[in-house]
Amino acid sequence: MAIEQVKMPQLGESVTEGTISNWIVSVGDKVNKYEPLAEITTDKVNAEVPSTFTGIIKELIAEEGVTLAVGEVICTIEVEQEAVTSTIDEKQVQKVADLKVETSMNHDISNKKRYSPAVLRLSQEHNINLENVDGTGAGGRITRKDIMKIIEKGLDTNTNREGSNVESTPQVASEQPKVIPASHASQGDNEIPITAIRKTIAQNMVRSKHEAPHAWTMVEVDVTNLVNYRNEIKADFRKKEGYNLTVFPFFLKAVAQALKEFPQLNSMWAGDKIIQRKEINISIAVATEDSLFVPVIHAVDEKTVKGIAKNVKDIAAKVRSGNITIEDMQGGTFTVNNTGSFGSVQSMGIINHPQAAILQVETIVKRPVVIDGMIAIRDMVNLCLSLDHRVLDGVICGRFLARVKEILEATSKDTASVY
Repeated sequence: MAIEQVKMPQLGESVTEGTISNWIVSVGDKVNKYEPLAEITTDKVNAEVPSTFTGIIKELIAEEGVTLAVGEVICTIEVEQEAVTSTIDEKQVQKVADLKVETSMNHDISNKKRYSPAVLRLSQEHNINLENVDGTGAGGRITRKDIMKIIEKGLDTNTNREGSNVESTPQVASEQPKVIPASHASQGDNEIPITAIRKTIAQNMVRSKHEAPHAWTMVEVDVTNLVNYRNEIKADFRKKEGYNLTVFPFFLKAVAQALKEFPQLNSMWAGDKIIQRKEINISIAVATEDSLFVPVIHAVDEKTVKGIAKNVKDIAAKVRSGNITIEDMQGGTFTVNNTGSFGSVQSMGIINHPQAAILQVETIVKRPVVIDGMIAIRDMVNLCLSLDHRVLDGVICGRFLARVKEILEATSKDTASVY
């Protein structure tokens, strides 16, 4: 018999980790190849992890609610070993390999400050200073096991001097400081458990704000002609197509056209280089009662307003019915968020990692505007752009927004075609 490892798969183009939301199997269960083992939640999608072997579940390494990086072992399976292919002492070889991996991890601390929600919660509850914790995970990542080890041994991470090992300063139980949780409920408060989806959303947002230096800019746009055009054709459109035509597809079309002219906005930061995407695939935010999904509309620049409107309707229906797939969430190059649907007039979006920018389309309001020295009531909307300053500068983003503004203000029954 041989023990094989099942690792956290990559469930999306930019996905680097996933959370075990639910184990479908238990230790001792017999599983066949391709049968589901666990439900995994990422910031992009929920999915089942299939078994890569036929055998008996030996160990469930990751607990439910724990977030692991792609490639980390989640469980082991005992499988039949058909033949012995080598007379080398495999245990000794494994010891040497483990030693090399451990040595490599001790020097690589690139992931030391990437904490899972479980690690953050435990560190706050037990007053643990994560800066002084040596992580045993990939790239020095601090794992839940590292925190539990500190808690079990009663180690003090707050007085640890620079360069010393966190485990070198154990405390006597009587000297333990009183643990005061960072946040706790008082009598009458309502405690709401955090779902796996909410944890991954939170972690992705923290990562985006931590890694990408956000900058923000805004323009106001007069969309009176666009609104009038849409109002003129919406009844006929509803009769022909069977669903409502909103103004949002017009904004997506304008953004796609501007992205073709300013491809710098259609980029991502990749460490030692900037990747400028050829395809214009726009991510849109779709909310359910307890979650937020960011599905993708592909090749927006090649679609008509009608085609975009149908894509928006279909993808929103899939999200709200729970039928969204991994493919629906992949490949986004730029995000447009319709915050105006909630009545917002100004907001600062957090960039959808690893994209370079996100555009918030605010609510359209009627305001008095001075035109040629005269006051007129016009339909005005704010467009708010958050940008990754590693990739983009204010000048290029200003020109991009000016172009989007120009396209929208020129949209009318004389210039636009829905079909």
